[in-house]
Amino acid sequence: MNRFYYANLPFMKRYWKLLRSEPLLAKLSLIQLIAYFGAWFSNVAIYTLLITLEVDASIIAFVAALHFFAGVLQAPLSGVIIDRISPKKLMILLTIIEICCTLMLVSIDEVSKLPLLYALVFIRMAAASFQFTLEMSLLPRILSGKSLQSANEIHSIIWSLSYTLGMALSGLLVYSVGVTYAFLLDAFLFVIVLVLQINLHLTLAKSDSSSRFGTMMRDALRYIRKERIVWHLMLLHSVVAFTAFDALVALSAQKYYMNIIAVSLGIGLVHAARAVGLAIGPLFLGEWINIRRLEFLLFAQAVGIGLWAVAMSNFYVSLAASVLVGFTTTTLWSYTYTLIQKHTHSDYYGRVVAYNDMIFLTVGGLVSLMIGFLVKLAWTLESITLVLGGAFLIAAFYYRWLRQHYELQEIGI
Repeated sequence: MNRFYYANLPFMKRYWKLLRSEPLLAKLSLIQLIAYFGAWFSNVAIYTLLITLEVDASIIAFVAALHFFAGVLQAPLSGVIIDRISPKKLMILLTIIEICCTLMLVSIDEVSKLPLLYALVFIRMAAASFQFTLEMSLLPRILSGKSLQSANEIHSIIWSLSYTLGMALSGLLVYSVGVTYAFLLDAFLFVIVLVLQINLHLTLAKSDSSSRFGTMMRDALRYIRKERIVWHLMLLHSVVAFTAFDALVALSAQKYYMNIIAVSLGIGLVHAARAVGLAIGPLFLGEWINIRRLEFLLFAQAVGIGLWAVAMSNFYVSLAASVLVGFTTTTLWSYTYTLIQKHTHSDYYGRVVAYNDMIFLTVGGLVSLMIGFLVKLAWTLESITLVLGGAFLIAAFYYRWLRQHYELQEIGI
């Protein structure tokens, strides 16, 4: 009884204790909270703008894919840069890029400007992805074991809370005053992030390697090929990208919910419902998950997505199903990410994290494009959702095979 009480009722104690004992982690977490909130704030505005312009499903899916592919192209270089250049300077530069791109989104008001929208989304998300890779490569340098897993869970909870509040409040704001104010508020939030980064005391040492970029990239690839377990864990982690539902949510709001609620509100509320599950899931599953139980969590994710597919056409039931979809996702993401960090040598953190994110983002982008392609082929949104859930069933069997052929190290205390 005491163990259950500790793990679930006062669940935040272990997170607050870690944040108090690690001031650098606390400051990075605050920066993440504001930055992610701003990112999701304008995301609803972008999809609402596309629906207002009456573009077809393939364009919505393409924009969703751009959010992922932007990170794919810069990932190999970002890993080398992270291992060689001051992380604080990189953070500041990337945030300035995000501010500029977000402000320029205000100018998009007609279909003829879609190419500019594509470019801005691409550049902005490339910078955001770079920022994410940088922050995730810092965590294993300052933490280890269960503390590292908890830090990844904190990061996931922050992402989920930002996702919840950002999507929900953006839906309300876009419905009330339009997309322009959402973009302007987003830019203002990034200005706050910039101020916090300027005042951040980050004294972690850079790698002392003097090798060329190309040499370091090839060296990292050789390391991944040699350490096959790292490669398999990267593939396993990438399956979580099959929860890239942005295009599905926008299309379902357009098809099923617009007679019940405004499209922007529909998008925001469905995302917010899923994010409630994303936020509370690790609070219950973080202490429970281990190497043996990960297989069951993959099965549970498949079941949750299947239930959402069945309930999708009913707005109110789909909100409840969306919570179930998100409940297991955060723990899957954070635990598989921690396993990668656990099995990676510290000299390769930046580059391995970057290549891992490249694979993850590639899968997410392809999933988004697949959604648009299948809609063009007249597949129902429900059947597409079931296909995404099926990926987690395959992943569960893949993980069972992985455990049989490799010796995985538990996260540790």
